[in-house]
Amino acid sequence: MNADLEARIRESAHKMWLDEGCPDGKADSHWSLAKMAVALEDARLEMLRPVEAPRAEPIEAWVNQAEMPTLTDQGEQSAPGQRADPDR
Repeated sequence: MNADLEARIRESAHKMWLDEGCPDGKADSHWSLAKMAVALEDARLEMLRPVEAPRAEPIEAWVNQAEMPTLTDQGEQSAPGQRADPDR
């Protein structure tokens, strides 16, 4: 742990200790809370960065979502009045 980070944690833990009225036997809990507080403070800018939204689908995708292709839509041509043979 570098000296600057440790100094920031120590300062934060000391402030927590003072805010609680200088209780005995809570050094470890103050240190742990101070470590989390400093980590969150350091990550704040990254956490506030907006998430890149995916590009929206074109409106045609939404409008045509219920259309089902038929065999003739698949490229099979049948004569007028005849059904397309799926076994061909």
